[in-house]
Amino acid sequence: MEKKLESYPEEKKEYAGFWIRFGANIIDGIIIGIPSGILMTIVNLFWIGSMSSVQEDMYDPTYGGGGEIFAFMGGTLITVFLSVLISFFYYTLLHSSKWQGTIGKKLLNIKVVDLNGKRIGFGKASGRYFATILSGIIFYIGYIMAGFTERKQALHDMVAGTLVIKYK
Repeated sequence: MEKKLESYPEEKKEYAGFWIRFGANIIDGIIIGIPSGILMTIVNLFWIGSMSSVQEDMYDPTYGGGGEIFAFMGGTLITVFLSVLISFFYYTLLHSSKWQGTIGKKLLNIKVVDLNGKRIGFGKASGRYFATILSGIIFYIGYIMAGFTERKQALHDMVAGTLVIKYK
């Protein structure tokens, strides 16, 4: 006698569209912006003395240039690097966690999954994060695509092989 496989109804996925994802990004932007803003303030205050010293020295005819401007530029580069690092770990760790999304996504009941509906790993979350650069590089067209594709995928979702779905 042949065994019959039980068939289970496939779970209907409701894809998260542009506006709900936009709302989640606004929330996440505020959450990331606070520590990044504090960090930038601290670094800029630390290096502001370098810039004021450069301005004073520029009026001295014997001033031959110095490393102060490079110290100031170094502070700016450190600020940018640390802000990107904060953002990278925020998105990749939360997207690959059991939450499957950032705090903004969690608050709006959406999550990031692979094409099979499973949780993504840190590697795929990292690829998705860096692919967001492509989504935003030309007038954010890659993000806007989420409003027009069949599975509501933005460009970075297509590159990384992910979906953003609603859950209850």
